[in-house]
Amino acid sequence: MLKSPFFLLSLAALWSHAQAVTIYGQQGITMPSGVASTAAAAPTASATTDWISNLAAYNNVTLTPPALPNPMPATEFGITLHNQAQNVNGLSVQQRANFLGFSIEMSVVEQVIGKNSSFIQVPFLNLLATIADRAGSVVVRVGGNTQETATLVDSLPNNAMIAKDKENASNPTDTPILDFTAEMLYLLANVSSLVNAKWYLGIPFNDTTNLRLQIAEAAEAILGDNVLAFQVGNEPDLYADHGHRAPGYNQTDYFNEFGVIVQAIQNDAKIHSRGNLVAPSLQGTWTLESVYDTGFLTTYGDSISIVAVEHYPDNNCAAAFPNAGFGDPKNPQDVFANYLTHGSGQGLVNAYLGAIPTAQQAGKQFMMFETNTASCGGFPGVSDSFGSALWGVDYGLQMAYSNFTGALLHVGGQDVSYNPFTPPPTNLSAVNQWTVGPIFYSSLVIAEALGKSNTSRVLDLFANGANAATPAYAIYENDVLARLVLINYMTEQNGQGQYTATISIGGGDTGEANGTPSSVKVKYLLAPTVAEKNNVTWANQTFGGRFQADGRLSGTEVIQTINCDTNANTCQIPVPAPGVALVFLSSDAQSAVDPSATATFATTAVTKTANTVTIDPSVLATSNGQSGSNRQLSSTSKGSSSAGRTAGVAPGLTLLAMIIAGVSVIAAATRR
Repeated sequence: MLKSPFFLLSLAALWSHAQAVTIYGQQGITMPSGVASTAAAAPTASATTDWISNLAAYNNVTLTPPALPNPMPATEFGITLHNQAQNVNGLSVQQRANFLGFSIEMSVVEQVIGKNSSFIQVPFLNLLATIADRAGSVVVRVGGNTQETATLVDSLPNNAMIAKDKENASNPTDTPILDFTAEMLYLLANVSSLVNAKWYLGIPFNDTTNLRLQIAEAAEAILGDNVLAFQVGNEPDLYADHGHRAPGYNQTDYFNEFGVIVQAIQNDAKIHSRGNLVAPSLQGTWTLESVYDTGFLTTYGDSISIVAVEHYPDNNCAAAFPNAGFGDPKNPQDVFANYLTHGSGQGLVNAYLGAIPTAQQAGKQFMMFETNTASCGGFPGVSDSFGSALWGVDYGLQMAYSNFTGALLHVGGQDVSYNPFTPPPTNLSAVNQWTVGPIFYSSLVIAEALGKSNTSRVLDLFANGANAATPAYAIYENDVLARLVLINYMTEQNGQGQYTATISIGGGDTGEANGTPSSVKVKYLLAPTVAEKNNVTWANQTFGGRFQADGRLSGTEVIQTINCDTNANTCQIPVPAPGVALVFLSSDAQSAVDPSATATFATTAVTKTANTVTIDPSVLATSNGQSGSNRQLSSTSKGSSSAGRTAGVAPGLTLLAMIIAGVSVIAAATRR
């Protein structure tokens, strides 16, 4: 049984006890550049911080913004719009506000989501809450390459939740083999009890002669309706290349093996739900049409709810895996401009435009189940730049316009630069907060652009003569024009780059009466340049820069009011260079998506000069947890945290670890 969210959070009251035991800093804490040093008790790790920037997630690469286009696009142009959807051709299917979710690699669940069901990462909860408050819910996939070899086991040594075997990894990207326990599913369930999060999980597909359906059996029992679907097969078109199948493995082989899974699920009395599989999740080596040609949808249509693909616009594999046959590394500066154009998103969806109608006719959703700026970890300076946020907004809305029904931004470990959010390295977690990547902001913009009604339909306006630097979208909600999204990929140079779009609703040749309102409200997504990595704001609010995020937006929200000329039926919207303008065409359109009271969760930030916290000694005496299996513990005596005690002979003190880490909610959920 899961305890209520109120119970999970009420344990925070334990911190208010006056009786005190002082806990001095854990071994291994080191301080990053720009953070004041503390008197941590005899840290054993090196004090140098050069290693931090060697991790891709915290790289120091800052690129040069590309030059302005030559010739320059018009910086003043008009956009004429119909007010009524019935008069518009080419609108998308109805879209949900949670269109843009997240895909978390299964191997990093402990770092990103939580150590176990009672040790939940608070910044992760807060970040999900910012989306759920705008979209009604947030969708998260736990899977990726590591789901394929994952096995649910009854228990692991030292009460671990996940165990990785990297020595036996066989594919070119060194994907580890995983064992995990049901604790991971209880962790996801507890997250859903605090935030309206829904989950996609994966059924292992590496060995169809030895099926492992336990994750589906357990997830249905533990997560219930919070599990949306199960992916079967992750990029099967790469199986042969990655050594997971014999050379020559083809679409017919996949069709036959998929049938084995379908039949096994039908015969499994512990799996009650049917028709909720995700497939074929192709990377692009095979076409969807070639899989359709096997009779895939007609044969297995009753078992599938989502037709899925996975694709990245580029890869950085040569740099990430030298001497692995990927050729010469690419220079991030050389590829930067490829992301700063409307043509990028258009090109990515073009490959699927012929396959989407077939899925629709079969009554299936069509999702981009995993994507980001570049596979193999992204490009430093590109994937973690403001340019990626602009690209994410444009790409996301282009998918929505093209009748994708959802997309998931991938989240990896600290060896990738494209993460929407990244926890600090373990030995910095007591003194540093998370890092929110610019691309995370794109999920906020899209959630607010689409709105909670789940009736929004998207239109690419091909604005400014279809110029690639100034894309624009219209959002029709409940069949009425509600919002506009205006994007500017240019960085201001010598006073040039900003543009003004003059919108006119109805009137003229539209066949509708003048409909331009007397004023509109505008939220801006801004940064100084497309190369900026830290100073990013959404309506004047920010998550902060590197190691500064607790998952909550800070600052005063600023929503601009722009007066329009109703006599001329025009409204002039300036769009800074670079930036995104979300234009609300009525007060209802704005109030319907504006977050009112985002639920946030308490954290503890260690700021005392000796990295100390005080808690009731009775809590230490009665605490019960599963942390501290492979490291020395902190101490109640200053200077003695390196006294030689090993965690293996001490009781696990999860609550203690939670407080010291300063990043986890006290959520002592009873899971049985």
